[in-house]
Amino acid sequence: MALLHVVHCIDTEGPLTETLEASFERLRGNFGIDLPPDADTLARLQRREIPLDGREEAVARMLAPELLAYNSSWQEIDAMLVELLSPAFRDRMRGDDGKGWVYSWHCMDHMRYGENPRHKDVGYGNVFRFYRAALRRHGVGQDEINWHFHPLSLTRNPLHAATSFANSQDVLLEIIARRILEDAWFPVVNRPGFHAERPDSHLFLEQWLPFDYANQAHENETDQPDLSGGRFGDWRRAPRSWRGYRPSHDDHQVPGDCRRWIFRCLNVGTRFRALTADHVREAFREAGETGTAILAFADHDYRDIRRDVAAVRALLAAVRSEFPGVELRFSGAEAAARDLLGIADHPAPRLSLRIEDNRAVVRVEAGAIFGPQPFLALRSRDGRTLHDNLDVQEPGRLWTYCLDDQTLPPEALAAIGVGTAGRWGGFATAKLEMLR
Repeated sequence: MALLHVVHCIDTEGPLTETLEASFERLRGNFGIDLPPDADTLARLQRREIPLDGREEAVARMLAPELLAYNSSWQEIDAMLVELLSPAFRDRMRGDDGKGWVYSWHCMDHMRYGENPRHKDVGYGNVFRFYRAALRRHGVGQDEINWHFHPLSLTRNPLHAATSFANSQDVLLEIIARRILEDAWFPVVNRPGFHAERPDSHLFLEQWLPFDYANQAHENETDQPDLSGGRFGDWRRAPRSWRGYRPSHDDHQVPGDCRRWIFRCLNVGTRFRALTADHVREAFREAGETGTAILAFADHDYRDIRRDVAAVRALLAAVRSEFPGVELRFSGAEAAARDLLGIADHPAPRLSLRIEDNRAVVRVEAGAIFGPQPFLALRSRDGRTLHDNLDVQEPGRLWTYCLDDQTLPPEALAAIGVGTAGRWGGFATAKLEMLR
Protein backbone atom coordinates (compact mmCIF):
# COMPACT_ATOMS: atom_id res chain seq x y z
CA MET A 1 0.00 0.00 0.00
CA ALA A 2 1.13 3.57 -0.67
CA LEU A 3 2.49 5.59 2.24
CA LEU A 4 2.37 9.28 3.17
CA HIS A 5 4.84 10.42 5.82
CA VAL A 6 3.72 13.43 7.87
CA VAL A 7 6.75 15.40 9.07
CA HIS A 8 6.45 18.24 11.58
CA CYS A 9 9.59 20.39 11.48
CA ILE A 10 9.97 22.95 14.26
CA ASP A 11 12.35 25.88 13.87
CA THR A 12 13.50 25.60 17.46
CA GLU A 13 14.79 28.95 18.68
CA GLY A 14 13.72 29.16 22.31
CA PRO A 15 11.78 31.96 23.98
CA LEU A 16 11.45 35.54 22.78
CA THR A 17 9.46 38.62 23.66
CA GLU A 18 7.93 41.44 21.66
CA THR A 19 6.54 44.54 23.36
CA LEU A 20 3.57 46.47 22.04
CA GLU A 21 5.97 49.19 20.91
CA ALA A 22 8.10 46.64 19.07
CA SER A 23 5.06 45.29 17.21
CA PHE A 24 4.33 48.80 15.95
CA GLU A 25 7.98 49.22 14.98
CA ARG A 26 7.60 46.11 12.79
CA LEU A 27 4.45 47.59 11.31
CA ARG A 28 6.34 50.75 10.41
CA GLY A 29 9.37 48.87 9.08
CA ASN A 30 7.43 46.33 6.99
CA PHE A 31 4.55 48.45 5.71
CA GLY A 32 5.64 52.06 6.22
CA ILE A 33 2.59 52.62 8.45
CA ASP A 34 3.26 54.89 11.43
CA LEU A 35 0.59 54.68 14.12
CA PRO A 36 0.67 55.29 17.88
CA PRO A 37 1.51 52.09 19.76
CA ASP A 38 -1.49 51.43 21.97
CA ALA A 39 -3.67 48.40 22.63
CA ASP A 40 -6.82 49.94 21.13
CA THR A 41 -5.10 50.72 17.82
CA LEU A 42 -3.67 47.20 17.73
CA ALA A 43 -7.12 45.68 18.26
CA ARG A 44 -8.60 47.85 15.49
CA LEU A 45 -5.83 46.79 13.12
CA GLN A 46 -6.50 43.16 13.97
CA ARG A 47 -10.21 43.72 13.19
CA ARG A 48 -9.31 45.50 9.91
CA GLU A 49 -11.13 48.66 11.06
CA ILE A 50 -8.44 51.19 10.08
CA PRO A 51 -8.29 52.02 6.33
CA LEU A 52 -4.84 51.17 4.96
CA ASP A 53 -5.23 51.51 1.18
CA GLY A 54 -5.96 47.85 0.59
CA ARG A 55 -3.37 46.52 3.02
CA GLU A 56 -5.81 45.82 5.83
CA GLU A 57 -5.76 42.03 5.39
CA ALA A 58 -1.97 41.76 5.16
CA VAL A 59 -1.49 43.94 8.25
CA ALA A 60 -4.11 42.02 10.22
CA ARG A 61 -2.37 38.78 9.33
CA MET A 62 1.02 40.06 10.53
CA LEU A 63 -0.50 41.30 13.81
CA ALA A 64 -2.87 38.39 14.42
CA PRO A 65 -3.30 37.73 18.17
CA GLU A 66 -2.04 34.17 17.90
CA LEU A 67 1.15 35.39 16.18
CA LEU A 68 1.82 37.88 18.98
CA ALA A 69 1.27 35.30 21.73
CA TYR A 70 4.92 34.41 22.26
CA ASN A 71 6.47 31.95 24.67
CA SER A 72 8.62 34.50 26.47
CA SER A 73 10.47 32.18 28.87
CA TRP A 74 11.79 28.65 29.13
CA GLN A 75 9.17 28.08 31.83
CA GLU A 76 6.40 28.79 29.31
CA ILE A 77 8.00 26.49 26.74
CA ASP A 78 8.45 23.79 29.38
CA ALA A 79 4.78 24.04 30.33
CA MET A 80 3.82 23.65 26.65
CA LEU A 81 6.09 20.62 26.30
CA VAL A 82 4.47 18.82 29.23
CA GLU A 83 1.33 18.40 27.13
CA LEU A 84 2.95 18.42 23.70
CA LEU A 85 5.29 15.50 24.46
CA SER A 86 2.74 13.43 26.35
CA PRO A 87 1.45 10.16 24.84
CA ALA A 88 -2.11 11.39 25.35
CA PHE A 89 -1.52 14.44 23.14
CA ARG A 90 0.51 12.60 20.51
CA ASP A 91 -2.08 9.84 20.20
CA ARG A 92 -5.09 12.08 19.58
CA MET A 93 -4.46 11.17 15.95
CA ARG A 94 -2.55 8.03 15.06
CA GLY A 95 -1.06 6.82 11.84
CA ASP A 96 -2.00 3.54 10.25
CA ASP A 97 0.92 1.96 12.09
CA GLY A 98 -0.85 2.78 15.37
CA LYS A 99 1.71 5.41 16.39
CA GLY A 100 1.13 9.06 17.22
CA TRP A 101 2.64 12.45 16.43
CA VAL A 102 6.38 12.93 15.95
CA TYR A 103 8.35 16.20 16.12
CA SER A 104 11.61 17.18 14.44
CA TRP A 105 13.30 19.83 16.60
CA HIS A 106 15.64 21.91 14.41
CA CYS A 107 17.71 23.67 17.07
CA MET A 108 19.62 26.92 16.52
CA ASP A 109 22.15 28.92 18.52
CA HIS A 110 21.89 32.65 19.28
CA MET A 111 25.45 33.99 19.10
CA ARG A 112 27.41 37.17 18.40
CA TYR A 113 24.54 39.61 18.75
CA GLY A 114 25.40 43.23 19.35
CA GLU A 115 22.14 43.66 21.25
CA ASN A 116 19.28 41.42 22.35
CA PRO A 117 15.98 43.36 22.33
CA ARG A 118 13.81 40.22 22.08
CA HIS A 119 15.52 38.61 25.09
CA LYS A 120 16.56 35.46 23.26
CA ASP A 121 18.68 32.90 25.12
CA VAL A 122 22.09 33.93 23.82
CA GLY A 123 24.94 31.46 24.04
CA TYR A 124 26.23 28.34 22.38
CA GLY A 125 24.12 25.20 22.83
CA ASN A 126 21.45 26.68 25.08
CA VAL A 127 18.53 25.71 22.84
CA PHE A 128 20.04 22.40 21.71
CA ARG A 129 20.79 21.27 25.26
CA PHE A 130 17.44 22.37 26.64
CA TYR A 131 15.60 20.22 24.11
CA ARG A 132 17.96 17.28 24.37
CA ALA A 133 17.41 17.29 28.14
CA ALA A 134 13.64 17.76 27.77
CA LEU A 135 13.30 14.79 25.43
CA ARG A 136 15.31 12.62 27.80
CA ARG A 137 13.32 13.83 30.81
CA HIS A 138 10.03 12.96 29.11
CA GLY A 139 11.33 9.61 27.88
CA VAL A 140 10.95 10.57 24.23
CA GLY A 141 12.64 8.34 21.67
CA GLN A 142 10.65 8.96 18.49
CA ASP A 143 11.50 12.65 18.01
CA GLU A 144 14.58 13.95 16.19
CA ILE A 145 16.95 16.80 17.01
CA ASN A 146 18.12 18.44 13.81
CA TRP A 147 19.78 21.60 12.48
CA HIS A 148 18.67 25.23 12.08
CA PHE A 149 20.91 28.26 11.49
CA HIS A 150 20.16 31.96 11.10
CA PRO A 151 22.75 33.81 9.02
CA LEU A 152 23.63 37.14 10.59
CA SER A 153 22.87 40.31 8.68
CA LEU A 154 25.48 42.88 7.73
CA THR A 155 24.38 44.84 10.79
CA ARG A 156 24.54 41.79 13.11
CA ASN A 157 21.29 43.07 14.56
CA PRO A 158 19.25 40.02 15.67
CA LEU A 159 16.06 41.69 14.40
CA HIS A 160 17.42 41.76 10.85
CA ALA A 161 17.06 38.75 8.58
CA ALA A 162 19.83 37.66 6.22
CA THR A 163 20.75 35.02 3.66
CA SER A 164 24.56 34.95 3.53
CA PHE A 165 26.49 32.07 5.04
CA ALA A 166 29.65 33.75 3.74
CA ASN A 167 29.07 36.72 6.05
CA SER A 168 28.45 34.39 9.02
CA GLN A 169 31.25 31.85 8.66
CA ASP A 170 32.80 32.69 12.02
CA VAL A 171 29.60 31.82 13.86
CA LEU A 172 28.55 28.93 11.62
CA LEU A 173 31.87 27.08 11.79
CA GLU A 174 32.21 27.57 15.53
CA ILE A 175 28.75 26.16 16.20
CA ILE A 176 29.37 23.01 14.17
CA ALA A 177 32.83 22.54 15.68
CA ARG A 178 31.42 22.88 19.19
CA ARG A 179 28.61 20.42 18.43
CA ILE A 180 31.37 17.89 17.68
CA LEU A 181 33.71 18.74 20.56
CA GLU A 182 31.16 19.41 23.30
CA ASP A 183 28.09 17.41 22.33
CA ALA A 184 29.38 14.53 20.14
CA TRP A 185 26.78 15.47 17.52
CA PHE A 186 26.72 16.37 13.83
CA PRO A 187 23.82 17.74 11.72
CA VAL A 188 22.08 15.57 9.14
CA VAL A 189 18.82 17.43 8.36
CA ASN A 190 18.59 21.17 7.65
CA ARG A 191 15.77 23.66 8.06
CA PRO A 192 17.01 26.98 6.61
CA GLY A 193 16.88 30.13 8.69
CA PHE A 194 14.38 32.64 7.27
CA HIS A 195 13.39 29.82 4.84
CA ALA A 196 16.21 31.13 2.64
CA GLU A 197 18.96 29.52 0.62
CA ARG A 198 21.37 31.21 -1.76
CA PRO A 199 24.38 29.99 -3.79
CA ASP A 200 26.77 30.14 -0.83
CA SER A 201 24.52 28.29 1.62
CA HIS A 202 23.50 25.84 -1.12
CA LEU A 203 27.13 24.85 -1.69
CA PHE A 204 27.88 24.72 2.03
CA LEU A 205 24.95 22.38 2.66
CA GLU A 206 26.03 20.31 -0.31
CA GLN A 207 29.29 19.56 1.47
CA TRP A 208 27.84 18.53 4.81
CA LEU A 209 24.09 17.71 5.11
CA PRO A 210 22.21 15.08 3.08
CA PHE A 211 18.62 16.19 3.79
CA ASP A 212 17.13 19.67 3.53
CA TYR A 213 13.51 20.55 4.36
CA ALA A 214 13.61 23.90 2.63
CA ASN A 215 11.43 24.07 -0.47
CA GLN A 216 8.51 26.47 0.08
CA ALA A 217 7.11 26.43 -3.44
CA HIS A 218 3.61 27.86 -3.12
CA GLU A 219 0.97 28.90 -5.62
CA ASN A 220 0.42 32.28 -3.94
CA GLU A 221 3.02 35.04 -3.85
CA THR A 222 3.05 36.64 -0.41
CA ASP A 223 1.33 39.96 0.28
CA GLN A 224 3.86 40.71 3.03
CA PRO A 225 6.14 43.48 1.65
CA ASP A 226 9.18 42.46 3.70
CA LEU A 227 9.06 39.01 2.05
CA SER A 228 7.98 39.81 -1.51
CA GLY A 229 10.01 39.78 -4.71
CA GLY A 230 12.01 36.71 -3.75
CA ARG A 231 13.54 38.25 -0.64
CA PHE A 232 14.60 35.66 1.92
CA GLY A 233 12.56 32.47 1.33
CA ASP A 234 12.53 32.45 -2.48
CA TRP A 235 11.31 29.10 -3.85
CA ARG A 236 9.32 30.37 -6.83
CA ARG A 237 11.12 28.13 -9.36
CA ALA A 238 11.20 25.00 -7.24
CA PRO A 239 9.16 21.83 -7.89
CA ARG A 240 5.83 21.45 -6.12
CA SER A 241 6.37 17.75 -5.63
CA TRP A 242 6.13 16.17 -2.17
CA ARG A 243 8.85 13.63 -3.00
CA GLY A 244 11.88 15.89 -2.95
CA TYR A 245 14.59 16.47 -5.52
CA ARG A 246 18.35 16.68 -5.85
CA PRO A 247 19.26 20.28 -6.78
CA SER A 248 21.34 21.64 -9.62
CA HIS A 249 24.81 22.97 -8.85
CA ASP A 250 24.03 26.44 -10.21
CA ASP A 251 20.40 26.76 -9.08
CA HIS A 252 19.20 25.02 -5.94
CA GLN A 253 15.59 25.49 -7.05
CA VAL A 254 16.06 23.33 -10.14
CA PRO A 255 16.47 19.52 -10.12
CA GLY A 256 20.00 18.44 -10.98
CA ASP A 257 22.86 16.19 -9.97
CA CYS A 258 23.90 17.40 -6.52
CA ARG A 259 24.10 14.96 -3.62
CA ARG A 260 21.63 16.25 -1.05
CA TRP A 261 17.86 15.98 -1.21
CA ILE A 262 15.62 19.03 -0.80
CA PHE A 263 12.07 18.38 0.40
CA ARG A 264 9.03 20.64 0.26
CA CYS A 265 8.03 22.10 3.64
CA LEU A 266 5.29 24.73 3.97
CA ASN A 267 4.29 26.79 7.00
CA VAL A 268 1.66 26.53 9.71
CA GLY A 269 0.89 29.14 12.32
CA THR A 270 2.40 32.08 10.45
CA ARG A 271 1.55 34.79 7.93
CA PHE A 272 2.76 33.37 4.60
CA ARG A 273 3.12 30.19 2.50
CA ALA A 274 0.60 28.39 4.66
CA LEU A 275 -0.28 24.72 4.32
CA THR A 276 -3.84 24.19 3.04
CA ALA A 277 -6.19 21.27 2.47
CA ASP A 278 -5.30 21.38 -1.23
CA HIS A 279 -1.64 20.81 -0.38
CA VAL A 280 -2.61 17.85 1.80
CA ARG A 281 -4.60 16.40 -1.12
CA GLU A 282 -1.60 16.91 -3.42
CA ALA A 283 0.61 14.95 -1.05
CA PHE A 284 -1.89 12.10 -0.62
CA ARG A 285 -2.42 11.95 -4.38
CA GLU A 286 1.31 11.89 -5.11
CA ALA A 287 1.84 9.15 -2.54
CA GLY A 288 -0.91 7.11 -4.18
CA GLU A 289 0.58 7.60 -7.65
CA THR A 290 4.24 6.99 -6.75
CA GLY A 291 4.14 4.80 -3.65
CA THR A 292 5.58 7.26 -1.10
CA ALA A 293 5.53 11.00 -0.40
CA ILE A 294 6.36 13.34 2.49
CA LEU A 295 3.93 16.01 3.69
CA ALA A 296 6.19 18.37 5.67
CA PHE A 297 5.40 21.64 7.42
CA ALA A 298 7.19 23.98 9.83
CA ASP A 299 6.42 26.27 12.74
CA HIS A 300 8.28 27.78 15.73
CA ASP A 301 8.59 26.84 19.37
CA TYR A 302 8.25 30.46 20.51
CA ARG A 303 4.54 30.16 19.71
CA ASP A 304 2.03 27.59 20.92
CA ILE A 305 2.77 24.49 18.86
CA ARG A 306 -0.37 22.75 20.13
CA ARG A 307 -2.54 25.12 18.09
CA ASP A 308 -0.59 24.26 14.93
CA VAL A 309 -0.81 20.52 15.56
CA ALA A 310 -4.58 20.85 15.96
CA ALA A 311 -4.80 22.78 12.68
CA VAL A 312 -2.86 20.15 10.74
CA ARG A 313 -4.84 17.32 12.34
CA ALA A 314 -8.02 19.01 11.11
CA LEU A 315 -6.61 19.15 7.56
CA LEU A 316 -5.59 15.50 7.69
CA ALA A 317 -8.96 14.45 9.10
CA ALA A 318 -10.77 16.32 6.33
CA VAL A 319 -8.72 14.75 3.52
CA ARG A 320 -7.61 11.33 4.77
CA SER A 321 -10.82 9.48 3.91
CA GLU A 322 -10.55 10.57 0.26
CA PHE A 323 -7.49 8.34 -0.19
CA PRO A 324 -8.23 4.91 1.32
CA GLY A 325 -5.32 3.38 -0.58
CA VAL A 326 -2.72 5.57 1.17
CA GLU A 327 -1.46 4.79 4.65
CA LEU A 328 -0.54 7.64 6.99
CA ARG A 329 2.57 7.61 9.17
CA PHE A 330 3.94 10.31 11.49
CA SER A 331 7.72 10.40 11.08
CA GLY A 332 10.83 12.36 11.90
CA ALA A 333 12.39 14.34 9.07
CA GLU A 334 15.42 12.07 8.68
CA ALA A 335 13.42 8.86 9.08
CA ALA A 336 10.93 9.93 6.40
CA ALA A 337 13.66 10.92 3.94
CA ARG A 338 15.52 7.64 4.39
CA ASP A 339 12.35 5.60 3.96
CA LEU A 340 11.25 7.45 0.82
CA LEU A 341 14.71 7.02 -0.73
CA GLY A 342 14.88 3.34 0.21
CA ILE A 343 18.01 3.76 2.33
CA ALA A 344 16.62 3.20 5.83
CA ASP A 345 18.62 0.00 6.31
CA HIS A 346 22.02 1.59 5.67
CA PRO A 347 23.95 2.04 8.94
CA ALA A 348 25.53 5.30 10.08
CA PRO A 349 29.26 5.65 9.38
CA ARG A 350 31.96 5.14 11.98
CA LEU A 351 35.12 7.28 12.26
CA SER A 352 38.43 6.75 14.00
CA LEU A 353 40.86 9.51 15.01
CA ARG A 354 44.44 9.18 16.24
CA ILE A 355 47.64 11.23 16.40
CA GLU A 356 50.80 9.89 14.75
CA ASP A 357 54.03 11.90 14.52
CA ASN A 358 52.30 15.27 15.02
CA ARG A 359 49.70 14.39 12.44
CA ALA A 360 46.01 13.66 13.01
CA VAL A 361 44.81 10.60 11.11
CA VAL A 362 41.09 10.26 10.33
CA ARG A 363 39.69 7.05 8.89
CA VAL A 364 36.22 5.84 7.92
CA GLU A 365 36.03 2.50 9.70
CA ALA A 366 32.55 1.57 8.52
CA GLY A 367 29.90 2.90 6.18
CA ALA A 368 30.33 5.93 3.93
CA ILE A 369 30.32 9.66 4.58
CA PHE A 370 28.08 12.15 2.82
CA GLY A 371 30.54 14.83 1.70
CA PRO A 372 34.13 14.97 0.46
CA GLN A 373 35.68 15.09 3.94
CA PRO A 374 34.77 14.95 7.63
CA PHE A 375 34.42 18.27 9.45
CA LEU A 376 37.55 19.04 11.47
CA ALA A 377 37.11 20.77 14.85
CA LEU A 378 40.02 22.11 16.91
CA ARG A 379 40.12 23.54 20.43
CA SER A 380 43.23 25.52 21.32
CA ARG A 381 44.60 25.74 24.85
CA ASP A 382 43.79 29.46 24.88
CA GLY A 383 40.10 28.62 24.34
CA ARG A 384 39.61 29.23 20.62
CA THR A 385 37.38 26.90 18.58
CA LEU A 386 38.68 26.46 15.03
CA HIS A 387 37.97 24.61 11.79
CA ASP A 388 40.25 23.67 8.92
CA ASN A 389 40.47 21.38 5.90
CA LEU A 390 41.96 17.91 6.02
CA ASP A 391 44.54 16.51 3.61
CA VAL A 392 43.10 13.71 1.47
CA GLN A 393 45.11 10.50 1.46
CA GLU A 394 42.44 8.09 0.17
CA PRO A 395 39.28 9.80 -1.16
CA GLY A 396 36.30 8.93 0.94
CA ARG A 397 38.33 6.81 3.39
CA LEU A 398 41.46 8.41 4.87
CA TRP A 399 42.59 11.96 5.72
CA THR A 400 45.37 13.59 7.74
CA TYR A 401 46.04 16.98 9.34
CA CYS A 402 49.44 18.39 10.22
CA LEU A 403 49.87 19.85 13.70
CA ASP A 404 52.69 22.37 13.48
CA ASP A 405 53.50 26.07 13.59
CA GLN A 406 51.44 26.70 10.43
CA THR A 407 48.29 25.31 12.06
CA LEU A 408 48.34 24.45 15.78
CA PRO A 409 51.39 22.71 17.23
CA PRO A 410 50.56 19.77 19.52
CA GLU A 411 51.46 21.73 22.65
CA ALA A 412 48.87 24.41 21.72
CA LEU A 413 46.08 21.90 21.09
CA ALA A 414 43.57 21.07 23.84
CA ALA A 415 41.20 18.86 21.82
CA ILE A 416 40.61 17.70 18.27
CA GLY A 417 37.47 16.19 16.81
CA VAL A 418 35.86 15.20 13.54
CA GLY A 419 32.25 14.75 12.53
CA THR A 420 30.29 13.77 9.46
CA ALA A 421 26.84 12.93 8.23
CA GLY A 422 26.49 9.54 6.63
CA ARG A 423 25.96 9.16 2.93
CA TRP A 424 22.55 7.63 3.69
CA GLY A 425 21.86 9.51 6.91
CA GLY A 426 23.03 9.04 10.46
CA PHE A 427 26.23 10.66 11.70
CA ALA A 428 29.54 9.92 13.36
CA THR A 429 31.94 11.88 15.55
CA ALA A 430 35.32 11.16 17.10
CA LYS A 431 37.33 13.23 19.58
CA LEU A 432 40.70 13.25 21.32
CA GLU A 433 41.53 15.26 24.44
CA MET A 434 45.20 16.23 24.50
CA LEU A 435 47.13 15.62 27.71
CA ARG A 436 49.31 18.40 29.03
